[in-house]
Parts: sequence; C-alpha cells; structure tokens
Amino acid sequence: MRDDLELVKTAAVEAGAVAMRFFRRDPAVWWKEGNSPVSEADIAVDAFLKDALVGARPSYGWVSEEMEQAEDRKAEADRFFVVDPIDGTRAFLRGEDTWCVSIAVIEQGRPVIGVIAAPALGVVFEVTAESITRLNGAVCRVSRPGADDRLRLAVPDGMRKRLDAAGSEPFIAEKAVPSLAYRLALVASGRLDGTLIRPRANDWDIAAADLLIERAGGLLCDRGGAPGLYRSEGKRHGLLMAASHDAMARVRQLARAIPD
Repeated sequence: MRDDLELVKTAAVEAGAVAMRFFRRDPAVWWKEGNSPVSEADIAVDAFLKDALVGARPSYGWVSEEMEQAEDRKAEADRFFVVDPIDGTRAFLRGEDTWCVSIAVIEQGRPVIGVIAAPALGVVFEVTAESITRLNGAVCRVSRPGADDRLRLAVPDGMRKRLDAAGSEPFIAEKAVPSLAYRLALVASGRLDGTLIRPRANDWDIAAADLLIERAGGLLCDRGGAPGLYRSEGKRHGLLMAASHDAMARVRQLARAIPD
C-alpha cells in the first residue's frame, strides 16, 4: 500500500505540473454532454496519468472522467484507479486556483489510496486505508464543533436557498468552490465542518476525498448514513453529505430539506 501511495502521489504532483503548463494560457476547450467543458489540459493530464499509473500497475483497472464510454474498464480487476485529471475545470479555465488532480485506488468497492493535489495552491493531500490523512506532510483532522457552535458549511447556492426557505438551522455559509474534490478535502482538513453534495456526483469526483475524510475522522455518506461503494463501471450518486462525526447528525437534519 505504501508503494501504491508513492506511485499515486508522484503521478498526481507531476500531473499537476502538466496542467500548470496550460493554466491561464487560454487552452482549447470542447463541450461534452450536459454542457460540461473539457480542455486540452484535461486531455493531456489524463493521458499522462494513464501512462504513469497503468504503465506501472498493468493489472489495475482504469476509470477516468475523460475515458471513452466504450473503453474497456477491466471490470474483473481486483484493484482499479479512479481519476479526475482536473476536478474543477470551469475554475481552471477562469484562471482560479481552486482546482485539483484527484486519484484514488479502489479495492473491494472502497478507496484504499487517495491523493488530491492542488498545484496552483501548492497543497497535496494524501492517505491510505492504514494511515492518517496528511496535508503537505502534516497530519490533519476534521473539525470538532461544539453543540452550540454554528456549523461552517459550503453548500451550493440552490441548496442554501432551499435551506433558508425551510427555516433550517442557521449556519455560516462558506464559499462552495467549483472543485467538489477540493471542497471535500477542506472538510478532511477541518477548514469546513461539512458540505452537502448535489445528486449526480460521479465516482471520480469523490473517491479520493472519501478516504481523506474517513481517515481524518469524518464521514462521506448518503441520506441513510451509508458510505459509498465504487465500481469499475463508474456510478453517479444521489444526495451526499460530508462532515465530522460531531457534526454529521446536524448535517443530515439539514439535508431533509433537500429533494433528491
């Protein structure tokens, strides 16, 4: 597991350097289904990571946001990579720094390696299923808000309006950064008490951050409190939430105001 972590961490940092060659340099952009942008930077980073990771672990499967739908995902593989080459492409294209490279290794449906590198911010999160979450080498943990403390939550604007209209518990609304993976990493590092995630998040958006949060003392789960399972065919999830265990009951209560 340590060898896999070093492989993934090195690849994520080097992939971040590849992305930085395009950052704020007006890369070519195309549009995918659902009016989602993909740039030449996404494609270049994806190609680099597939070569670096599958080249080093040819028995592992491969799931990436930029892979072709018809591409063989090696469903029989015991382990597989789940990759978002640039999570937060819209922010990347606007020249904002809150985007990241997100890589997980999945075994038996759960992440066992997670790395998120945000090169424009100079930060790298890393974790294994046997270690504590680290940010730039230092141990980090989720927050521990008191029962009377207002929660610091990052919630998409549409959700926040629904919560306000429902008269939900007041909270401190932090900025919901476009990169979901990075937003979840902020929960893992204690900079946010929690977040709500709109339905239809993909495996590559959340898999690495899921393990970061778990090993930092928190939970990423569905309405019923169950953690996610990840399959080599990929999956879109329903409403999700992430928080420290101290805050999760309150976050789940807020989520009742949000429809599926």
